[in-house]
This record gives sequence, C-alpha cells and structure tokens, in this order.
Amino acid sequence: MIALPVVPKREDRQKKPSWLRVKLPIGQAYKDVRKVVSEHKLHTICESGNCPNMGECWGAGTATFMILGNVCTRSCSFCAVATGRPPEYDEGEPKRVAEAIKLMKVKHAVITSVNRDELKDKGAEIWYQTVKETKKLSPDTTIETLIPDTKSNWDALIRMISAGQEVVSHNMETIERLYRRVRPQAKYNRSLEQIKRTKAYGKRTKSGIMLGLGETVDEVHKAMDDLAAHGLDILTLGQYLQPTKLHIEVAAFIHPDQFEKYIEEGLSRGLKYVESGPLVRSSYHAEKHVNV
Repeated sequence: MIALPVVPKREDRQKKPSWLRVKLPIGQAYKDVRKVVSEHKLHTICESGNCPNMGECWGAGTATFMILGNVCTRSCSFCAVATGRPPEYDEGEPKRVAEAIKLMKVKHAVITSVNRDELKDKGAEIWYQTVKETKKLSPDTTIETLIPDTKSNWDALIRMISAGQEVVSHNMETIERLYRRVRPQAKYNRSLEQIKRTKAYGKRTKSGIMLGLGETVDEVHKAMDDLAAHGLDILTLGQYLQPTKLHIEVAAFIHPDQFEKYIEEGLSRGLKYVESGPLVRSSYHAEKHVNV
C-alpha cells in the first residue's frame, strides 16, 4: 500500500524556499512584448496564469499566446485563469495573433487557450485558423499548440492539430488519484486517450505535470509509465504554486534534487525528453522541444 503524504495545517506551512525566487520583469524587451500584446488586444497565459517565468521569457522577446478569450468554462482548483461563461469568441483573433507573432519576430511560438466546453467544436476552428494564419505570415516560425481537453470530441481534436504545428501539447496537470480534486471536470484516462490519438495522427506529443499537490514519488512514476504507453514524447515537471488563497494549497515544496531524479526516471521509461525543475512550466524553453 502506498503511504500518502500528510498535508500540513496552514499555520505549519513553510514559506517558499530560496530556489523558487524569480526576478521581477524588467528591461526594454519585456516592455516591447507587453506593448505588442496590448496593442493587438491579445491574451497571454503568462499574465492570466501568473507564470513565474514571465520576466525571463518576455525579456527574451517571447510569449505564450492564449486564444479564445480569457474566461474558462472549467473550474480547476489550481488555475488562476478566470472561470465563468465566456463571451462570444472573436473571429478576427487568429489574424491578430499571427500579426503579433510576425511583428515580434518570434522563432518559436506557443499558443494555448481556455476551455470552451460550450462550443460544439470546442473552439477547434479558431485553433485551426490561428495556426494557419501564423504559418502564412511567418512560414519559418515553428509552433507548439497547448490544447485543451476536447471531451472525447475526436473530430474537434483532429481539426485542432491538423493546421501544421510542429508540437501538440496537452497537460495532464497531476497524477490520477488527485484528478477529482485538482481537475474536477476532466478525466485522467480521457486525457491519455487524447495524447494517444494525437501521436497516432503523427504529431510530436507533449504534456506537463505539477508537483507538490500531495502526490507520491511512486504515483509520479506511474503517470510517466501511463504517458509513455500512450505515445508521449516530451514531459515537463514543475512546482505547483498557489496563485491565490482561493486555490488549492501547496502540500509540499519539492527539492531540486528530486526534480533531477525525475529526469532520469522519465528517460528510463521511454520518454524522449524530460524538462524538470521547480520553475519549469509547460511552455518554458519550449523551443528545445521541436526537434528532440
């Protein structure tokens, strides 16, 4: 029997350790990216998701664009993106995203979205058009699409991934036991099946898991085994950070040495590449993942 970790009481919890410190966003490159995003009325998961790497990535002139608005139909307990009833989507968004990517001279673009469960196609057509427009304006730019759960709408999945992107990512987010608490409107096996079908279509597949939510080492290893068995190529592992007091609390801060061990474990299980570290996020150093 696997011994589950004890979640400490609020008064017993430790402050963030030193290895989780990040630099504040500064510099002209950061300001230039913010200006482009603002002028084109775009959303980025960097801002909406309170990403700790925003300063580093924006300072390097890159950003992860979030399409289909900034209101999600899901209510995941870890996510800082607003949840509710989204407004009508903007059909002009694909062109604006493509123009911004061209203006920023992005070499590798990451595009993600909120969940749009209320749409019959789950937003697949906007996904398709965004990638197509970007490839048309910036043919040398490689693209990773971090797509949502299509709720077993496999026709929508194929439309999302058939526009010419090089990498298709779908995050598992956590281990199987914690799904009901962390992702109440998602299903562990359904997400695995989505990754399997994406691989069968011929795409380079990628996923991410947050650590520090109460999982055990054995459970992380099992998730790696499950992902490898379903055709995953690239896995990212990072420390969960509670965005607000209303979100699920951190159960543990995972030491950098353990993150290093997970790299070896993932590779030994057949994964082609594992990016693992406290501040790693699914789009962090994504340009490395195109050709691994």
